[in-house]
Amino acid sequence: MSFYSLLFFSSLVNDINNTGQQEEQQEFLNSLEIVVLSIVLSIIIIMTVFGNLLVMVALCTDRHLRKKKTNYFIVSLAFADLLVALVVMPFAAIELTTGQWHYGELFCLVRTSLDVLLTTASILHLCCIALDRYYAICCQPLVYRHKMTPVRVAAMLSGCWLIPMFISFLPIMQSWNEIGIEDIVSERTAVRSLLRCLHTVTKISQTGGFNNTSCIFLVNWPYALVCSAVAFYVPLVLMVLAYQRIYVTAMTHVRQIETLQRAGSAPTTGTDPSASVGNSRMRIETKAAKTLAVIMGCFCLCWAPFFITNVVDPFINYSVPGQLWTAWLWLGYINSGLNPFLYAFLNRAFRRAFLVILCCGNEQYAQQRTRSLRHTQRPCSPASANGTSMALR
Repeated sequence: MSFYSLLFFSSLVNDINNTGQQEEQQEFLNSLEIVVLSIVLSIIIIMTVFGNLLVMVALCTDRHLRKKKTNYFIVSLAFADLLVALVVMPFAAIELTTGQWHYGELFCLVRTSLDVLLTTASILHLCCIALDRYYAICCQPLVYRHKMTPVRVAAMLSGCWLIPMFISFLPIMQSWNEIGIEDIVSERTAVRSLLRCLHTVTKISQTGGFNNTSCIFLVNWPYALVCSAVAFYVPLVLMVLAYQRIYVTAMTHVRQIETLQRAGSAPTTGTDPSASVGNSRMRIETKAAKTLAVIMGCFCLCWAPFFITNVVDPFINYSVPGQLWTAWLWLGYINSGLNPFLYAFLNRAFRRAFLVILCCGNEQYAQQRTRSLRHTQRPCSPASANGTSMALR
């Protein structure tokens, strides 16, 4: 064998070794990424289950919470978000970490329908909570009791669960969302199945075969517009209008308190009780306005990217990358984990019930904690007027 042949053979062996090392390193990095991603997704799911389950247990164990009919909006919201965490998130996490769908075409349609149903129900509950707060804070007590009767509360809760059925199971199981785009759906399904077959062909000996099923959900532009309007844009407009009126009311109270303080200001000795009460109410109103900003900010941050993309994608020939879809979808899922903290944990009555539950039923400790909080806050705040149980504090 000549010198050049030996040199070529040695170079070829080195290239093969380097390629093998690079593949092993890339496989290790991919495995590490999957482990980290699995841990993050598991934490999101566990926190979502824990927070929403705690809200539901609090209502079942605390009779004071059950007396307030408006608390059922929060508990129904918690039930919807709990189902999102138990029924929707786990399958989405498995598909994301494994890159495959193992459960067949029929269950793909069922999973997708449940996804649309439960996330839409969660958003509609947020809209109902905003309307309830609007009537409670911006209207007179008699108007609130007339508007939010038990029958009307039950009708609103029923609507939160029935309306999403018309944009989830009904059109998806009938494939109305694919009318006019059948060729695009077939092409995407074939391409994804081919890629997954190529990815798993080296593991046939270990798995005994592979599943060609893909779970692809594409929508035509009529379905995208109707679904996005019902599930996001109409509730968003109602929430903005309601919270804008609540914000204006809170700021009006702050200005009235400041005016009264300036009108009654005079050099006095000692502490003026009325001034202390005015300062306390002004702080509560300001904090209420900030809470509204946090609630709307979290809602828009979590769901706006997904629904904007959902409307735009059919008009740009479905060119949005799948990774971007996945990121926006999980950002919306995170909103189900934030809702218990934004709507229940900010409520003093719920916080007291949580203390009782977490302290293993030690109600005496919870009462002591509640008394200590009451000493630092003055009652009679407009933000909690008219009997509403969802204080903005």
